[in-house]
Amino acid sequence: MDNKELSALIALQHIPGIGSITAKRLVESVGSASFIFEHRNDLRDIVPNVQSSLLKALDCPTAHHRAEQELEFIHKHHITCIGYNDADFPSRLRECDDAPILLFYRGNTSLNPRRVVSVVGTRKCTDYGRDICESFIRDLSAQCPDVLIVSGLAYGIDICAHRAAIKYGLPTVGVLAHGLDRIYPALHRNTAAQMTTCGGLLTEYTSFTEPERSNFLQRNRIVAGMADATIVVESAIKGGALVTANIANSYGRECYAFPGRINDASSAGCHKLIRHHQAALITSADDIIEAMMWESQQASKPEAIQRTLFPNLSDEESCIVQLLEQHAEGLHVNTLAAETNISISRLSALLFELELRGIVRPSAGSNYRLIQ
Repeated sequence: MDNKELSALIALQHIPGIGSITAKRLVESVGSASFIFEHRNDLRDIVPNVQSSLLKALDCPTAHHRAEQELEFIHKHHITCIGYNDADFPSRLRECDDAPILLFYRGNTSLNPRRVVSVVGTRKCTDYGRDICESFIRDLSAQCPDVLIVSGLAYGIDICAHRAAIKYGLPTVGVLAHGLDRIYPALHRNTAAQMTTCGGLLTEYTSFTEPERSNFLQRNRIVAGMADATIVVESAIKGGALVTANIANSYGRECYAFPGRINDASSAGCHKLIRHHQAALITSADDIIEAMMWESQQASKPEAIQRTLFPNLSDEESCIVQLLEQHAEGLHVNTLAAETNISISRLSALLFELELRGIVRPSAGSNYRLIQ
């Protein structure tokens, strides 16, 4: 995107009282962020329901000054900016109503791989939690070497997940609760530097944003929204990992949790999620691969299904069928969305139509396969 539009998007983020949902609706209504500011006085003619208070809020020189400062920082430090409508924006996250309108990224891996899991847990993890985290990622890397590991670069399970991903050759992205001018906690700076060469650092916050508590809660929606599934390794009865799990549930994403000993306070949150059916119990990477219907690259690939072309399929339906023909074991709906570049809402309607016509069959965990 050009500097004019980028500056407008940054300024929109800094308008008091305008959140991600309102900002996106405005941009979608008029076509661009720069148009919003250029035609501020005429917006009511274009968006009849716009509030007077919002129009007044748009007259904010401070926001534009902050945007100019941020542009200088971005160009100086070679940061990639990804707008909500850009092809590089995480497609799974785009499906979430409260997704940010702009992301700042430093890294070298795609944010739209075929498989993404978020690995989260307590900052005060035990040796048990660290061992589970490492063994899970080690075994997952052996069978699905293309999976992206997402976490929050925090103490405990987060940093264990990132370091295990690096150790076993998986790309990993850390979602930050502050700008890219710093690393918090500073103790994780070396790991963060490694991640920029085998993954990346991602944030919705501009430079010089303080790592305040509310920001960590906000960034959890990105951790959950980017992924096909959220894995809670270890968590007390309260904490950020449970918040992330609840957000994943609200997005209709899969959520899984490792159990601990029944009297172990460090696993009480995982037990709560499992008990209330907010997460499925898992004990290994094999459980995730089976639940998500991911094809293990250790297993021998089945012969391609040969079938007569289905008549009267639209281009989108044909694309879905052709993809499922390549994966006899089936695919998760999020994987289908990423591979076909069809929105989840549109894809759900197409899959329902194909189901009615006896072409596809749904199974547990939002997975679909062709009827053979």
